[in-house]
Amino acid sequence: MGLFKSKDERRIEREMKIKAGLRSIERSIKEQERFAEDFVRNARQAKKIGDQQQYAFIRNSLKKTATIKRMLERQLLAMKSAMLVQQQARASAKFAESMNLLSGEIAAAFGQTDLTQTQANWEKAVAQASTMDERMDLFLDSMETAGGAVTSGESSGVSDEEIDRMITADVLAEEKNEMAKLDELESEIEKELGAGKQKD
Repeated sequence: MGLFKSKDERRIEREMKIKAGLRSIERSIKEQERFAEDFVRNARQAKKIGDQQQYAFIRNSLKKTATIKRMLERQLLAMKSAMLVQQQARASAKFAESMNLLSGEIAAAFGQTDLTQTQANWEKAVAQASTMDERMDLFLDSMETAGGAVTSGESSGVSDEEIDRMITADVLAEEKNEMAKLDELESEIEKELGAGKQKD
């Protein structure tokens, strides 16, 4: 039951939810890649049949898909970075906890109560300063991701030139494939013709 879960159980649950979120974003990125491939194929077909209206529509859809994919990639990167900061913070917390116990033991052994308090205050101040830096970094990262901060007009979007290059690259690759198939066919015909002449 949820009310009686231990601290570790709740932490594991949170980590599982975070990992599920990461997997969901990764699946969405792959899905956008598949959409982009389909749009590129459709754009080639529209260009081939000379349908400029469809070509323009598909080109805009491809641009939107590429923009969404880039946004998802940025979200994934922000989440992975935040997880690393979380792991570092957890390690620092464990260190601070251990140092606190050690300083308490040392102070108890030597009976230096005032020094123990000073040490505890110093450790607390150092831990708070470190935590504040980490929180500020996380906050700035989350603001950039959530708000989609853009420094220039097109910096996070996908330009028309990039879309045209994607379509052209695929057209050239397909033409190259077709030429390679023709070359193979031609060499097979030549072999068969050569074999036929030898039989005669």
